[in-house]
Amino acid sequence: MFKNKNILVTGGTGSFGRRFVSTILQSHKPNKLVIYSRDEYKQYEMSSEINSEAIRFFIGDVRDKERLAMAMRGIDIVVHCAALKQVPASEYNPMECIKTNIHGAENVIHAAIKNNVEKVIALSTDKAANPINLYGATKLASDKLFVAANNIVGDSHTRFSVVRYGNVVGSRGSVIPLFKKLHLNNTKTFPITDPNMTRFLITLQQGVDFVISCLSYMQGGEIFVPKLPSVLISDIAKAINPDANFEVIGIRPGEKIHEVMCPEDDSHLTIEFENYFLIKPAIKFTDSDIDYLTNIKDNSEGKLMSQGFSYNSRDNKYFLSIDEIKKINLEEEV
Repeated sequence: MFKNKNILVTGGTGSFGRRFVSTILQSHKPNKLVIYSRDEYKQYEMSSEINSEAIRFFIGDVRDKERLAMAMRGIDIVVHCAALKQVPASEYNPMECIKTNIHGAENVIHAAIKNNVEKVIALSTDKAANPINLYGATKLASDKLFVAANNIVGDSHTRFSVVRYGNVVGSRGSVIPLFKKLHLNNTKTFPITDPNMTRFLITLQQGVDFVISCLSYMQGGEIFVPKLPSVLISDIAKAINPDANFEVIGIRPGEKIHEVMCPEDDSHLTIEFENYFLIKPAIKFTDSDIDYLTNIKDNSEGKLMSQGFSYNSRDNKYFLSIDEIKKINLEEEV
């Protein structure tokens, strides 16, 4: 589906954008891949690492509606990755988070509709489900904007969907790089927020592959949620240093003990497929009657979940053992 297509990635110099671009270039033959981001030095670094005639670099901020509209001229597919993501920083700088994550999402939507982009898929987070922190609240608002955007396309054929997944292994500011650094420094005591804290875990490549698969069968309005393993944060520490002691320091501002990706309040909208869940839009679209129970790529049938269902990291059926955590490439920092 990417052959001879023009693709734009917002926040394209970030970890996801870089891996997405390299994966598309290796496995597909796009006509053009536009990297839209505001950091010219990261663009310079990326241009030095990736050599392809398909790559274009476009300096701009998602807060800039006119610049986005210019960048999307002739674009077929948009992958929206740009966001402010650090939970404590968002708590202390709420307006900056709102400007990028909410107003930026609105700008992406309007620019895509104006340019008759074929497909737009936005990256979300487990923190958008029943949010208790500002970052999660802004991403929930962003998710709602992208879902509702399917109802305002008018004569445009643009379709919008969302991908929601958990913590990426080795992401900057997360616990794995911290534990690795402490271990390298021979620190014997690891700080943990709560011994019972759990998280969903996904590798960067798994996240990229899931987004690519969703682009192939999105119909518009869905929130896609991959089935992922859960981990105990304390088990991650033990996998990195089996002899470490723990110091319980309490949760940070805006942090949860367990994460949710399909909240109970959306159980009546949640459909289970073999490798993922799909959350249907709560609103009706005026110009279409989409059958979300059928995967249009392979015609597989989904199952509507029962009332009260919740997909969360505490009650997940699949937990990684310490040995399984060790097999994951924890050295990859993104």
